[in-house]
Amino acid sequence: MYKIAVLAGDGIGREIVPEAVSTLQLVAQKFNYSFEFQEALVSEDAYEKLGHPLPAETLKICQEANAVLLGAVGSPKMDTLPAELRPERAALLPLRKELGLFANLRPIRVYDSLITASTLKTEVIKDVDIAVFRELTGGLYFGAKKREVLESGGEQAIDTLVYNTEEIIRIARLAFEAARGRRKRLTSVDKANVLESSRLWRETVTALSKEYPDVELTHMYVDNCAMQLVRWPAQFDVIVTENMFGDILTDQASMLTGSLGMLPSASIGGKVALYEPAHGSAPDIAGQNLANPLATILSIALMLRFSFKYNEGAKIIEKAVYKVLKEGYRTADIMSEGLNKVGTTQMGELVRQTIQKL
Repeated sequence: MYKIAVLAGDGIGREIVPEAVSTLQLVAQKFNYSFEFQEALVSEDAYEKLGHPLPAETLKICQEANAVLLGAVGSPKMDTLPAELRPERAALLPLRKELGLFANLRPIRVYDSLITASTLKTEVIKDVDIAVFRELTGGLYFGAKKREVLESGGEQAIDTLVYNTEEIIRIARLAFEAARGRRKRLTSVDKANVLESSRLWRETVTALSKEYPDVELTHMYVDNCAMQLVRWPAQFDVIVTENMFGDILTDQASMLTGSLGMLPSASIGGKVALYEPAHGSAPDIAGQNLANPLATILSIALMLRFSFKYNEGAKIIEKAVYKVLKEGYRTADIMSEGLNKVGTTQMGELVRQTIQKL
């Protein structure tokens, strides 16, 4: 019996997480897996009921689970709180740190049936299959932060960017290992022409590459990488980069797939991994049955594969998603003319009906 902590979070998280849980329950029944689901509060609901975006009991439930499923955090109601109580800073970042989740994996895969959903030309995005490894617990997001009043008037804000050799080695090693099992090409992204932290990053990754002579290592500045992702994305196999660069580049790369609603992610490195869609809480469409649940459903496929080694279950979810898309069903974010528009619950049900037939 594996325990899964379920944190729906804010906005559309409350709609997409139930679709993923129902799908996982069906797969468990089909393959005789045993899961116990335990719901916990995070972000807005947690703050309103328990006084903090990441209550101690929620953290305990996550630490005692075998995996965590998270919907999304981010709420307009929380935007007026002091920075130290906003969910991104007070819930998501501490959760990653306490669980030791130093690496985020985001697969960027372009489905044949979704090529027209992208704003880029077909010849640019065809055959794109990229794995992005983003360092998750260092850099600007975790460095010291402060604001100071200047004698001359006004303020200055300071964010500290810190990386050490060990932090770089552990994320780079995961990326090298992944590249070894794929097409044996790794692109390390930095800004070594400007940042000292990036110079250490490049030197460390280069030194580690000697342990992986079968993997072709390329270094690329982050601004060039951003351009290359829309110019010729098929050149990439595995990308590894630091926290803020990875945050920005993976959101950009989501448009290769047609929508952030198609991007699953896995945060790994500790004993308990966390799985979540790459998109945010989208409060503007929350509660309207408009959200795309596929990124969350594909995230549980990653959970089955990485946390539980249930490759058969992972594959059947991915096949079902592929088949539903091929049959022309679309949520609003990936809709094209002449196809069948469906809502959140309908899309989830279509995936489950397909799983039952496979």
